[in-house]
Amino acid sequence: MAPAAATAKLLFLVSVLLAAASSSSTPAAATTLTLHNLCPFPVWPLVTPNTGFPSISDNTGRLDGGGRGLVSFRFPPTFWAGRVVARTGCVSSVSGAGAAACETGGAPPATVVQLAVHAGKEGDLAAYSVSLVDGFNVPAVVSPQAVGGGQCPALGCAADINAGCPREQRVVGRGGAAVACRGPPAYFKGRCPLTRTTAADVEPVPQRCLAPGELKVVFCQPAMVKVNAAAGEGEAAGRIRNVVADN
Repeated sequence: MAPAAATAKLLFLVSVLLAAASSSSTPAAATTLTLHNLCPFPVWPLVTPNTGFPSISDNTGRLDGGGRGLVSFRFPPTFWAGRVVARTGCVSSVSGAGAAACETGGAPPATVVQLAVHAGKEGDLAAYSVSLVDGFNVPAVVSPQAVGGGQCPALGCAADINAGCPREQRVVGRGGAAVACRGPPAYFKGRCPLTRTTAADVEPVPQRCLAPGELKVVFCQPAMVKVNAAAGEGEAAGRIRNVVADN
């Protein structure tokens, strides 16, 4: 793993472990992880728990493109942290279970969704982000649904930024097109400001999301957010809402 990626993962681990240390021991309300693929191509999602946490997926499934691919997993009722990556261009294994080799997502550069649930003194605080520290392969947006309170913005990158990737930073697939981008961070931040692009980076919106019934990760979301058109200028105009339209 690259030094920057390792540093970013360490910082995320430290933050969520500190949250866990102060969390309630009482099991929280059920929370579901939903993955929806709106890309015009299939993806093979890889859901990886951080060290010490249980797996919630066997990572053998394929999500068909065009909105047909949809799957949900139940988080454990206590504190859990991990990450989600969309693999692309995969070749099925001989047994037919899972992917044997993939063009992107099996290693950097890749878009990484970072998630933590059931943390904090309330025992039901969720934390989430989309990291481009490891690079970019697939647009991904994470949005809490059925929230219990707090500030729950939709975060991530809806733009497919592979085509505009600096030529020397591109990963070219079997078909000759750019399928992933290594950077640089300034390019990522300019195209996708609601992501984390360096180890010290944070999104420019507040987040303190309580008791979401579902954390929804959408690949190739056509629009980043909805805008609160009813808000007055100078107050909540342009405020990010916790609703993402994915169809």
